[in-house]
Amino acid sequence: MSELLTLTGQLRLVGLALIAMGLVHAVLPRVLDWPADLRASTLLTRQVSYAHLFFIALTCALLGALPLLFAPDLLTGAPLPTFLLCAQTLFWGLRWAMQFAYFSPRLWRGHRLRTTGHVALAVLWTWVTAVFTTATAQALS
Repeated sequence: MSELLTLTGQLRLVGLALIAMGLVHAVLPRVLDWPADLRASTLLTRQVSYAHLFFIALTCALLGALPLLFAPDLLTGAPLPTFLLCAQTLFWGLRWAMQFAYFSPRLWRGHRLRTTGHVALAVLWTWVTAVFTTATAQALS
């Protein structure tokens, strides 16, 4: 249990969470009622939407596999792992910022499920970004 509180343990947990996020994308269209929303759009728009969703899911899973499988290697301070940590910090830090700067509160205010999702994602992206920031700082020191 105390292993989970170490930076290596936190990186592995972040990896699991990101893989889970990738898997959640399989049900996301139904939860967000995309079929109804996209019904009126063109075939191209529907197919691009689902193709992008697939690649976002794959990206989440692959970015999660790195810390899950290679957490100790990422903390060595070597150039490639340090670059990967910097890239993950930037990527997830931008995702954290988008949670507040891009998504309109009109999308979630007054909707229990969407408000819960907004808060949960804000907490998730804060944690993910904090773990990668801490790992990057350690690798650079």
